Amino acid sequence: MKKITKMESASHGYRAGLLEKRASVLSGLGTKVDPLARMGRIAEDDQAQISHEEFVSSRMNGLDYHQLRLVEEALDRLDAGDYGTCLACDEPIAEKRLRALPWARYCVTCQDNAGVELDTYRETVGRR
Repeated sequence: MKKITKMESASHGYRAGLLEKRASVLSGLGTKVDPLARMGRIAEDDQAQISHEEFVSSRMNGLDYHQLRLVEEALDRLDAGDYGTCLACDEPIAEKRLRALPWARYCVTCQDNAGVELDTYRETVGRR
């Protein structure tokens, strides 16, 4: 009988969490409010509300698809054997971070650096 290592046990736990998150996201896709499904004429007073609902629904579905992509990528990394390794610096991602965010791509340091770079880019673009 093969002895299960601590890493294999942790990977199994991460996989279960990722599969649960994937199922949760998939079950929510397409269940957002669909104002276009309403039939009949729309009163002019209701058009702004419906436009807002369409925007919110579209945004929520976009976020769900993004979340699903991150989860799928994490599952792929688990299968490839490089789960828990930062994609930027190749250092291990802290177990605490993986427990909180099992689809994390980057260690905290690299994630912070990416955020600073994005903020700098936004400031530069905003000045043009």
